[in-house]
Amino acid sequence: MEPINDSALTQMRKSVQKLGSSTEKYGDPTLMRFLIARSMDSEKAAKMFVQWQKWRAALVPDGFVPESEIREELETRKIYLQGLSKNGYPVMIVKACKHFPSKDHLQFKKFVAHLLDKTIASSFKGREIGNEKLIGILDLQQITFKNVDARGLITGFQFLQSYYPERLARCFILNMPGFFVSVWRMVSYFLEKATLEKIVIVSNEAERRDFIKEIGEEALPEEYGGRSNLIALQDVTLSPLED
Repeated sequence: MEPINDSALTQMRKSVQKLGSSTEKYGDPTLMRFLIARSMDSEKAAKMFVQWQKWRAALVPDGFVPESEIREELETRKIYLQGLSKNGYPVMIVKACKHFPSKDHLQFKKFVAHLLDKTIASSFKGREIGNEKLIGILDLQQITFKNVDARGLITGFQFLQSYYPERLARCFILNMPGFFVSVWRMVSYFLEKATLEKIVIVSNEAERRDFIKEIGEEALPEEYGGRSNLIALQDVTLSPLED
């Protein structure tokens, strides 16, 4: 965890005001994520923060995306939310063999915002601190060409980079088939260096052991070497936040 840098934070708050917005509702840990993502440049961080606020207001005006707006994406039951890793990060699993490229790209964007919001919120202990992170697992087992969705993957990672800075602790990619390597190479082209450094392609037994060790058997389903059951995203009920 980066130490809180008071002068950069003060400068960022002033820069956000100059851009016609406010940081009033947000604590230092939230602003710090934007500063880290922009190499502690307070003006660039302020610009990123204001862009994030505008994006939230447009895509998520009520503060959350209701399930009724993303029913088609939820019905496939392709996202699972597994509780917390050893380090206290919520573990989210994507089963790519259940995904098909969306014809309704706006619904897909809302779905990505919903799953990231819900995954992050599942680690809140009564309230949001602002520096919570998540672990993603992309399981490519049994995928066919029909499941391949480079645009969808790029959207997901670009959301993490632009609108959820410093929220990704680690992303593990499992069971990558040979034909997917060229797809991944193309997707990687759109990813920032900081994002790529958090992605681990698990391709041998030693890496699989490290993957199990980092997440912990409590949160991992049995099919991945753990002791839990798969829990679909929509079956997870979040605890209410404190006022």
